[in-house]
Amino acid sequence: MVLVQPKETSMALEGKHALITGSSRGIGRGIAIALAENGVKVAVHYFENDGAAKETLEQIRKRGSDGFIVRGDVTRSDEISKIFHTVKAEFETLDIFVSNARPEASKFFQPPLDITLEQWDAAFDSQGKAFLVGVREALPLMRDGGRIFAITYAEGSRTGGHQPWVAMGAAKAALESLVRYFAVAVAKRGITVNAISPGWTEDSVLNTLPEEAQKMIRNWHTRGWTPMGRLGTPADIGDVVVLLCSEKARWITGQIIYADGGASLMNPEVPPEIQIG
Repeated sequence: MVLVQPKETSMALEGKHALITGSSRGIGRGIAIALAENGVKVAVHYFENDGAAKETLEQIRKRGSDGFIVRGDVTRSDEISKIFHTVKAEFETLDIFVSNARPEASKFFQPPLDITLEQWDAAFDSQGKAFLVGVREALPLMRDGGRIFAITYAEGSRTGGHQPWVAMGAAKAALESLVRYFAVAVAKRGITVNAISPGWTEDSVLNTLPEEAQKMIRNWHTRGWTPMGRLGTPADIGDVVVLLCSEKARWITGQIIYADGGASLMNPEVPPEIQIG
C-alpha cells in the first residue's frame, strides 16, 4: 500500500494579496490577521481610525507577512476606485477581496417610521453599492481562481423585530442577493463569491452597545442561544475566510455561510433551555 502524504495547507496562500475593507478593527482585523498567518499580504483599509489601522498592520508584520494601509470612504464610489488604484500600484494583482466595512451605527440606526433618507442611503451605499463597485474594480486585478467575500448578518436581513436595524437589514439582504448574481457572472473564471454571516461577535458592533445591552446579549448566548455556549471572535471569522480561500473550497460559490456556533439553528419561539436540554 502506498501512503499519500497530506499536502501542506498552511503555505497554499503564501504570497497572495488581499484587500479587506474595514480591516482596522473587529472582524475585519481578525480576517486580516488570519490571512497574514497563512502568508497573505494584506491591504488594510480604514476610514477614520488610522491608529487602529497601524495596529492591524503591525499585527500582520508580527505574523511574518506584510502589507500597507489605504484610506477611503466606501459609501462613495469615487473613493472606492481610488482604493483599488492604490492596491494596483502596491500589489499589481489581487487574489482575495473582502467587503466588510460599514458606517458606525449612529449613521443608520433608526426604526422604519423615523429613519431619514440620509441614514437609509448610508446603509445601502456602504453595502450593495460598495460591493457592486468594489467587485467590478477588483476583477481586472484578480487572477482566475480568486476569492470574493461579503460580510453580512443574515438574521438581520430576514427578520424584522430589531426595528432600528431596518436600513442595514434591508441593505444586507440586497448584498446577499448581489453575491449570488456575481457568483454566476464570474464562475467561468473559477472565482468564487460567498457571503459570510457571523453571529454576535466580540470586539465588533457588540462592543459599541450600552454595557447593560452587552451583558444581556452575552448571557443570552452563553446560556444556550449559541449551542457552543459562547460568542464568536474575530479570529473565528478569519479562520472561515482562510478555509474558503483554500483550493479545496473551489466548488462553493454563491452561498451564505453561517459562522455563528449554531445560533442560527435555534427556534426563536422556544426557550433555549428546552431546545438544548
